[in-house]
Amino acid sequence: MSSKTGLLEVIALSAGDAERAQEGGADRLELVADMAQDGLTPSPQVVREVLAATDLPVRIMLRDNGSFGPRDIGQLRADAARLVELGAREFVLGFLDDNREIDVESCRVLTGELDGLKWTFHRAIDRTRSPLRSYGQLAALGCDTVLAAGHPDGVACGLTVLQDLARREGPELLVGGGLRPEQVHLLRAGGVRAFHVGSAVRPGGWSADLEVDAVRKWVELVKG
Repeated sequence: MSSKTGLLEVIALSAGDAERAQEGGADRLELVADMAQDGLTPSPQVVREVLAATDLPVRIMLRDNGSFGPRDIGQLRADAARLVELGAREFVLGFLDDNREIDVESCRVLTGELDGLKWTFHRAIDRTRSPLRSYGQLAALGCDTVLAAGHPDGVACGLTVLQDLARREGPELLVGGGLRPEQVHLLRAGGVRAFHVGSAVRPGGWSADLEVDAVRKWVELVKG
């Protein structure tokens, strides 16, 4: 999993974000709405605008509430089908059951609409009983990437778990969730090559614009 060339994924909320992230050198976008709930499915209009604004890969969130369980899996399936029609080709999703295990059935139902398209299992893994065991299950579900901080409270609390995950065979490990610049070198040395940032490139907060220079600094960290 180690590589001299890293990957930087940046959270985008709008076409303007997408343009600034690309200008800053980001490799991929995660497109979401409503960061007050840690990211929900964006509207078709925003998806259309973002896909027109950038040629970067765009992974689109499929999530309908602030928990890690689907409120209406049927509606999420309809949302996914509509977004595929609009040209979306990459997604982000992930569900847990009441026992804090991966909700395999819900994930399979939703990914059935994606018909082999690429997708990330998001930070729901950090809230499972055993992220290491859960990581082993995810390749069978078909995801190519797992976004994790190693702990619900973020990367600072999850470094040991992340180092363990980075040594395992399976989907690519994408590290994000309170990620700080000083942690990147340690994680890269342990084999992590893919990193995910959101608030770190918005010094003014989520209501402010994403900053091109902040993205550039993270690109230097991840690829330097």
